[in-house]
Amino acid sequence: MRTDPSSDPPPGDRELLIARLPAADPALHVMPLDNATLSTQTCPVRGPHRHAYHELFWTRSGTGVHVVDGERTVVGPGTVLVLGRGPVHFLEHARELSGAIVRFGDELLQESVSACSHPGCLLTARDRSVVHVPPEDTAHFDAVIGALAAETRRPLSALGDDVHRHLLLTLLSWIGRWYDHERPPEPGGKDDPVIRLYRRFNVLLERDFARHHDVRHYARELGVSESALWRALSGVTGSSTRTLITERVMMEAARLLRFTDLAVGQIAHEVGVRDRLYFSRAFKRRYGRSPRAYRERFHGAVEEEGGV
Repeated sequence: MRTDPSSDPPPGDRELLIARLPAADPALHVMPLDNATLSTQTCPVRGPHRHAYHELFWTRSGTGVHVVDGERTVVGPGTVLVLGRGPVHFLEHARELSGAIVRFGDELLQESVSACSHPGCLLTARDRSVVHVPPEDTAHFDAVIGALAAETRRPLSALGDDVHRHLLLTLLSWIGRWYDHERPPEPGGKDDPVIRLYRRFNVLLERDFARHHDVRHYARELGVSESALWRALSGVTGSSTRTLITERVMMEAARLLRFTDLAVGQIAHEVGVRDRLYFSRAFKRRYGRSPRAYRERFHGAVEEEGGV
């Protein structure tokens, strides 16, 4: 897959662009937006792409339309769209949009953050929902983003990463609070050990799904028995551990089928499935059609799309 986001792939060579952070500062980048009006013709990154980093898209004022894994999401004043690394995304349209885009790598995330508020829970959320910033908190949120942007312009220092990390974790913690407030209450509450285990599993799954499809690996890494993990996950989601792993693998396969020209066998390899026949059967069970038929359904529509 190409990693140069500055130009479109040539006709007949449809590949998934990988947008990366500037080489000068590989861990963090803040891009202010000031009354921006963009379209698919004027966006700096053309075509659906995925990020090799995480992104917070803060809309202070104005409107925009993001397309994430083929689904359109409208953002308006006082909202944050949280995009973890992985989803296929582009900004289809923006009108008089002010705010900022905060892009950061895993290097700035701390594993010591408590399980119930771990930033990874936000970055692996399946619904990709827009989080609304309460009006009384908008000025504080905007100020911290401004402070973070100012810090990135300072000369590098021994304490620079610590300052970046603390400001970023403040933003993520606030977003996590608002995110939890907007969602329906989880069974047992967010501090329930079962919920904490479920969230830890999601973070681990996002890291390892392409390399490990066995339940034993996840149970071992999480320090619980396979049966305990099954009970926790099925209680929260209604699905078994193996089903959740398979669904994540197939979701990645669907992205590659829809947004690249990789052969089906190559895609099976990318998601860690050696048996192509098994891959095709599992994909059809999940999406109701074979990998080839799924691609043919979307191929024409994808070629017409573009954006940032």
